[in-house]
Amino acid sequence: MTDPTAGSVDIDLLAEPRLVVEPGMAARVSAVAGPVLQAMGYRLVRIRISGEFGCTVQIMAERPDGSMQIDDCEAISRALSPVLDVADPIDRAYRLEISSPGIDRPLVRRSDFERYAGHLVKIEMAVAHQGRKRFRGTLGGVEGDAVRLHRDDTRAGEDAEVVLVMEDIADARLVLTDELIAESMRRGKLAERELKENLGLKPAPPPYAKKSDPKKSYAPKPKLKAHKSAPKNTKEHRLAAERLRRGQIDHIEGD
Repeated sequence: MTDPTAGSVDIDLLAEPRLVVEPGMAARVSAVAGPVLQAMGYRLVRIRISGEFGCTVQIMAERPDGSMQIDDCEAISRALSPVLDVADPIDRAYRLEISSPGIDRPLVRRSDFERYAGHLVKIEMAVAHQGRKRFRGTLGGVEGDAVRLHRDDTRAGEDAEVVLVMEDIADARLVLTDELIAESMRRGKLAERELKENLGLKPAPPPYAKKSDPKKSYAPKPKLKAHKSAPKNTKEHRLAAERLRRGQIDHIEGD
């Protein structure tokens, strides 16, 4: 089991409130799950309750740095299940599912919009902006209590640059792109390396790895120029061999 508090945890990020809050039954689950997650060093991202194939309660969570491993999901499930059983916020049988936000994750906090500036997003407004509720474009970061978006879905006469009030956003989600996948992989490797450093764990070298000699220099060796012998199969040599075969004598210059 991994421990998000093993290293340094940003307390402000951990306690940062969400901009999007679920209604109804999901809100009751949030009221129970949120404090438990925060006490464990995680942040609640989103709660979804679906009735497909029976009732499923999906809880998205993450570390304050945005990372999430399988061990984290298992640790949350073990800690949260008995608390939900006692609080009983769901009035029917359900299946609990703990997951990471995913690569094309929802953006639910101010820090999310700051962290993923430069990436493609889809935003749906609870309050229409200039007669529109749906926007798509490149996230330009946060300005005060709003986010800047460079739209890629503009029509003739529309301004590509818009500023959307965060409190009026109903749903915001990253769009899956090659750049986003590369950034996610980089963040995942960085989080794994930091975790190993915090725990004092270093991977052992593979058995086939050669041990380096500290006294030996591994600098590239200069290339030696090979001595080239004189050619022995020129036209002159072939003519001389032919004359010798015929019994002719070469006249040597100077004789």
